[in-house]
Order: sequence, then structure tokens, then C-alpha cells
Amino acid sequence: MDDHQLAARAAGTAGQLLLRLRARGASRDEGDQSSNELILAMLREERPDDAILSEESKDDLVRLERERVWIVDPLDGTREFGEEGRTDWAVHVALVVSGTPTACAVALPAQDNIVLSTAAPPHLPPRRDGKIRVLVSRTRPPALAEYLAGVLDAELVPYGSAGAKAMAVVQGLADVYAHSGGQYEWDSAAPVGVARAAGCHCSRIDGAPLVYNQPDSYLPDLLVSRPELAEAVIAAVANAPDH
Repeated sequence: MDDHQLAARAAGTAGQLLLRLRARGASRDEGDQSSNELILAMLREERPDDAILSEESKDDLVRLERERVWIVDPLDGTREFGEEGRTDWAVHVALVVSGTPTACAVALPAQDNIVLSTAAPPHLPPRRDGKIRVLVSRTRPPALAEYLAGVLDAELVPYGSAGAKAMAVVQGLADVYAHSGGQYEWDSAAPVGVARAAGCHCSRIDGAPLVYNQPDSYLPDLLVSRPELAEAVIAAVANAPDH
């Protein structure tokens, strides 16, 4: 199978495992670890020469010497995974080549185990009439989102994990995901690859490019937006009081 198919299969298989674990009441830690073991085993079997950066594994800096690096978040949204009935959590699998996400997949297990991937890039639906919908954390809403809602005359849409938020833009459930509260590369690599393949704008919140497989995996901010709204969002960020 090619890289795109491998990313999609790994994310989808891990999603199925997480659904089984969730159904029997497994802890969030067990879900994280079990999903991580499954994904890494698949990647190592299929692509033994590639490096891996995973949230749930010790960072092996040999990755900095490799052109091809898989960046994995085996369970994005552990809080939502642990809450019965919530569907806004995800599994991320991304192949980054020379700093750019290329073959990527985001599984949404609790949404009928949908897998959005670059193997069959999703189509961005037309924007819904009405106010711009800006996604915001359910539990830690950043001041930036509230500021953007005011400047853009937008409505805030509380949602779960980073991957679920980015995919909500791809699915047409929202229009803008602007995050300034701090993340890591595994939080956004796969969602960015899929969102770009669907035609979304993806960058830092100031419009700067996103570059992955850096020595420090901390990546403080992210913008995933419908393309026609990106310029207005970036301009608003530039004029934010604390920017």
C-alpha cells in the first residue's frame, strides 16, 4: 500500500480499537497507550526506515536526520474520549516529508469511524449562510477566539479535540479554527495535511508557514480556515491588542 493508504489504515484501525476499549470502560491512559502501540507497530512493519514522533513515545531525535517522519497522536482528545456520548475526539497519523505533511489521515472513531485522509481527499462543502462560525475549546477558550468573534461578527462553536476542530472545518460544520493556546506538532500535522488536501487554508495564526519535524516539537498556534476567510482572519489577528 502507498503512504496515503497506510496513514488511513493505521488511523482507522486504531479508531476501531479505541471504540472497543471505550465500550468496555477502558481508561484514557489505556486508550492512549494501546492505540499508540498499534499504530507504531503498523508503521514499523510497513516503513521500517522511517522515523516516528508520537505524543505517547519518547522523542528519538534521530528523526531530525530523516527526510521522512511519521507524526502520530494516537488519541487526540482524551477528555472527550472519557466522556460518554462525545464524538469530538480523533486519531492522527501523518507522514511529514522535509517538514511538510504529505500522507495524512484523521480518524473520527465516534462519528461512525469516519477516516478523512489524503488517500481520497474530502471535498470542502459550500459555506453555510449566516454568521462565520469560529471553533473554540469547550474547556479552555482562548481570548483570541472571543476577540475574533467580535471583530468578524462571528459565533463561537465549542468543540473538542484539535483534530476534531480542524475536521469540523473540512466537514463544513464550522468555518474557522484559530488556536493560540499552545500545541505540539502531533496535534496538527495530520489535520493540516487533510485540511490542505480538502482546499482549506492552513498556517500559523499570523499567516506564516507551518514547518514540522523541528528540534522542539512545540508549535504554539494554528489557523485552519475556509480559504475565502483566511485573509480576514489573519488581518484581524495582526490587529489584536496583545499581538
